[in-house]
Amino acid sequence: MDFSVKKLASDAGVFFSRAVQYTEEKLGQAEKTELDAHFESLLARADCTKNWTEKIYRQTEVLLQPNPSARIEEFLYEKLDRKVPYRATNGEILGQYMLEAAKEFGPGTPYGSTLIQVGDCQRRLGGAEREFLQTSSISFLTPLRNFLEGDWRTITKERRLLENRRLDLDACKARLKKAKAAEAKAACEGEAVPDFQETRPRNYVLSASASALWSEEVEKAEQELRVAQTEFDRQAEVTRLLLEGISSTHVNHLRCLHEFVEAQATYYSQCHHFMQELQKELSRRYPNSFVVNPRSVRSPSADPSSALPINSLSPDTEPLQIEEVQPPASGTRKAKVLYDYDAADTSELSLLADELITVYTVPGMDSDWLIGERGNQKGKVPVTYLELLS
Repeated sequence: MDFSVKKLASDAGVFFSRAVQYTEEKLGQAEKTELDAHFESLLARADCTKNWTEKIYRQTEVLLQPNPSARIEEFLYEKLDRKVPYRATNGEILGQYMLEAAKEFGPGTPYGSTLIQVGDCQRRLGGAEREFLQTSSISFLTPLRNFLEGDWRTITKERRLLENRRLDLDACKARLKKAKAAEAKAACEGEAVPDFQETRPRNYVLSASASALWSEEVEKAEQELRVAQTEFDRQAEVTRLLLEGISSTHVNHLRCLHEFVEAQATYYSQCHHFMQELQKELSRRYPNSFVVNPRSVRSPSADPSSALPINSLSPDTEPLQIEEVQPPASGTRKAKVLYDYDAADTSELSLLADELITVYTVPGMDSDWLIGERGNQKGKVPVTYLELLS
């Protein structure tokens, strides 16, 4: 018990000394040991890394799980070291609803069979999303969280220790400075009663001259300064090594970022593949009721300008002269316009949704295009914007 009280009193004294030194520094009444420029640069880089890593981590969480309630639930399960319960993705839930609706409407009906196809596609999209979430959490979120909860906490702890060692060092410097000033004053004024409150609250037996006592005080202050300097240097080296390790953190996070991008690219590629298959299947089964806007269906790697063919003839033939085109002997057909269409050049015909036009084809034309006529206007029109009526 006696040891505990002494330790408590000693810790309180150290804390009070640091508090006094810190306050005097803020008031400009005490000198402060400055760290070298390289060390300050390492500190600034570490703070920048922590701040941006935290922001990226939080926003990635929002991206992967937009529902804040679900994020809180997952956080609690993680802190309690319990397995997060299975939660279906929105795509999987939607797919399940469509399949159940198809059973009610009848899987043999056009609507029911289409619901089955779309529902199955939605379930596959949901499965791809689940795989993407799991991969991203393991390869990207976990390393960022480990840095924030592990490495950064260690760095913060060592920086706090370094700041305490610096305060101790500066307090020792201030104490030595005061002792030397008092020693010089005592030597000039002769015998004088030393004011030990200027250095430390200790009891001394005034059996020698004030000058001798101040000399002893200076020696003790110098010894304490050497010890404080050694501890400060040791702690500064430990902290420096941790801060230099931030470079390794950047390398690790770079690798994780590549894995995150790879997972994202795989996910979106799967989604695009699933939707293209669904569009093709529905277009094959219902060619007149399921019409795809050609401007919205583009290959990810294709040039946007190639979504619609500019020249409806093959490269080896002469460009089509719209004025010279005549309806074929086989006759023409009526078509209903499904979407508005703005002509890209003078060879095309602009369209308005729901209007009726006359269409026909000519030899050598691309199968994606027809010749359309409206009154005395004539031009190429995309097939996918039309519903052929006769």
